[in-house]
Amino acid sequence: MKLRPFIALFLIAVTGSLSFAAETPREEAWTVLNSGLTNTNIEKRTKAVAELGLLIGDQKAEDAALTALKDDKPEVRAVAAQALGEMVAQSARPQLTAALKDDDVTVVLSAAHALVQLGDETGYEVFYAVLTGERKSGQSLLAQQKKMLDDPKKLAGLGFQTGLGFVPFGGVGLSAFKLITKDDSSAVLAAAAITLAADKDPKSGEAIANAAQQNKKWLVRAAAYDALAKRGDASLKSVALLGLTDENDEVQYAAAAAVIRLSDVEEHPAPKRRGPERRAVPKNLPQQ
Repeated sequence: MKLRPFIALFLIAVTGSLSFAAETPREEAWTVLNSGLTNTNIEKRTKAVAELGLLIGDQKAEDAALTALKDDKPEVRAVAAQALGEMVAQSARPQLTAALKDDDVTVVLSAAHALVQLGDETGYEVFYAVLTGERKSGQSLLAQQKKMLDDPKKLAGLGFQTGLGFVPFGGVGLSAFKLITKDDSSAVLAAAAITLAADKDPKSGEAIANAAQQNKKWLVRAAAYDALAKRGDASLKSVALLGLTDENDEVQYAAAAAVIRLSDVEEHPAPKRRGPERRAVPKNLPQQ
């Protein structure tokens, strides 16, 4: 009978230590996610890294994505770059810029898009090169870069990962998805055009306009007209008008939307920003 108090104290102590050692929901979740981040299965590791993009403002997630950016598999590195862009990891700019020199074009494009999401215009250079075949400086692409972009098997994969993965196609989304199984490069070029819509450089506007008029792929032309609408440059309305007679219906629809959008911009231009008003200073101030 005298042992009962000691037994009760023992049980209390054990229960308390167990509750103290138990993981919090957050810790338990990280345990699960870490099991995916370190999984030897590439597909599982890639999916786990992709989920990091949802954890905006979480330093642990950013560190995990930066670690994945050095993975030996390009699929993982590409998704890591994408995640860093989605979580707006501004401190990752140096690593993403370095990833632009990756040997795998999927990683290069993902890093470029991430930089665009972070407000770094360096990323636009890559998409300009994809759409035009040369850099903004007028120089040709490096041999290695051109080789990657000319690889049909590589572009077929990029159609899903890059073209349809993180760049919206608006009204041509479903058709693009169906077409990509037959066409290797259209989705990537279309993605480049849509991305360049936000680039303020006039050269990008010219590149989009040229793609709208000259590209042989209807999906690229449709995306280019979508990009013209998004860009909102009324000086390019004449280009959009040419698309109204395109041989492809979906291109015509995209061009029509661009014409309407640019007409609105033309009729109601955004007011120019005025600098701070300066007060006039009297010339002949009385001396005190």
